[in-house]
Amino acid sequence: KEIAEGRAVLPANINHPECEPMAIGRNFLVKINANIGNSALGSSIEEEVEKLRWAIHWGADTVMDLSTGKNIHATREWILRNSPVPIGTVPIYQALEKVGGKVADLSWEVFRDTLLEQARQGVDFMTVHCGLTKRGAEMAVKQDRVMGVVSRGGSMLARWMLENGKENPLLEYFDRLIDVCRQFNVTLSLGDGLRPGAGVDAGDAAQWEEVITLGRLAKYALEQGVQCMIEGPGHVPMNQVRTQIQGIKRLTNNAPLYVLGPLCCDSAPGYDHIAGAIGGALGVEAGVDFLCYLTPAEHLTLPNEEDVRAGVMASRVAAHVGEVALGRERAVRREATMNAGRKALDWDMMREAALDPQQLDKRREDHKHEDVCAMCGKFCAVKMLKDQKKD
Repeated sequence: KEIAEGRAVLPANINHPECEPMAIGRNFLVKINANIGNSALGSSIEEEVEKLRWAIHWGADTVMDLSTGKNIHATREWILRNSPVPIGTVPIYQALEKVGGKVADLSWEVFRDTLLEQARQGVDFMTVHCGLTKRGAEMAVKQDRVMGVVSRGGSMLARWMLENGKENPLLEYFDRLIDVCRQFNVTLSLGDGLRPGAGVDAGDAAQWEEVITLGRLAKYALEQGVQCMIEGPGHVPMNQVRTQIQGIKRLTNNAPLYVLGPLCCDSAPGYDHIAGAIGGALGVEAGVDFLCYLTPAEHLTLPNEEDVRAGVMASRVAAHVGEVALGRERAVRREATMNAGRKALDWDMMREAALDPQQLDKRREDHKHEDVCAMCGKFCAVKMLKDQKKD
């Protein structure tokens, strides 16, 4: 019912038999996405498959392959065949690689062929920037936007439209794009090509121009039997997160909302996973369904395995914080288990409730035979009163 009414999606390409499907939407648990993928500056197929493995191990519900370097097709094939979770892509990255990186040479035909290639391989959901209009691109570039267009796919299309003086081909040929997705059961993730890349740009006319178009496209796709989710804002000050999320939800008919962060400050390179987790927790409480992680490498370099772990865990904490605020049963039950374990000084119970049991074990290793933690030791407040009751 939720899928039929456009409030949930279940990404599961017919050609990805390794996938164990799960739902994303307002009446389901908040899901976490991890981005991996090579670039022209580094990484290998082996490294990306290893990142996939660790992302899933730490709790990612989906993974996106954002490769822009060499061997894009082969990298994606290895990722798909080794992934039990849905895999997403941004097809325009490979389309641009096919034309040698020359934006002006991009065409609907090249994009269509890339879309078909990826759908046949088994990609479960694809980010497509169909809501970015020529008018929106002009607004973002020619008005007083501090950061202009920061979406990679959005910038490619914006440049193509401005150089050619034509409308977005993905919008113009949206019907044909829908046909491909229906054939392979690909879920569309309608990309936010004009998401704010600086907090001061949040909520400007260019952003809302695109959101309104995304709402229309999602409604049409649903009528044509294709699942859609909406990608949400990037850099948003904390005091604007709730209004941004609620506004997007309203204008897109409560379609599942997939957000990057939101990042609540612009000045924390190396710690963007923390800034994103703050925005993510606020976003979940306001109605976000799907969190895309940010890692300590964001804005700086490709993430390594440790960055992937930090990013996934930061997003999982954010999702849990938001779900506790919403009073969702599983989150509240986890909190109650942790509290009961701490009161009883029962470390097995605490481990059971921990979002990252391995981290608990690692921190406890040197004092694992003690019934108290190493911070308070014999002055443990819980033990003090517990012992008093025995007396």
